[in-house]
Amino acid sequence: MKFLIHIFVIAVLFTVEMVSAQSKTITATVVNVTSDKGKIKFALYTKENFRKEPLQAKESIIKKGKSTVIFEKVPDGEYAIICFHDVNDNNRMDFEPNGMPLEDYGASNNNLSRFGPPQYEAAKFLVKDKNVSFDIKF
Repeated sequence: MKFLIHIFVIAVLFTVEMVSAQSKTITATVVNVTSDKGKIKFALYTKENFRKEPLQAKESIIKKGKSTVIFEKVPDGEYAIICFHDVNDNNRMDFEPNGMPLEDYGASNNNLSRFGPPQYEAAKFLVKDKNVSFDIKF
């Protein structure tokens, strides 16, 4: 009986180790927020759901012009992050009547077009064999 319990414990520990080895974290920090007012809202996407319903959504307060979130339990794959400064805490990005954004925004890789929303191909990155960490600039 002790032998079976020992085997069971080893199997559980091995399974936990395998799951954690397959799941990574992504740490994203906005480094140039112009005001500590409001919060930064972050969204993690794949190509299939880009700019739709995010895989994970996070928000963070701003301290001294910086805001950081950690996306946890991220399987290996290709992703993109979009974020924006929700200055007025209304939980949405605000726009001018002509469609121009009123609030700062950014995306992973800091490769934004001067006109139009972030594009997946410019923002994509890989999560493969280690945790990922990067800075985003508005």
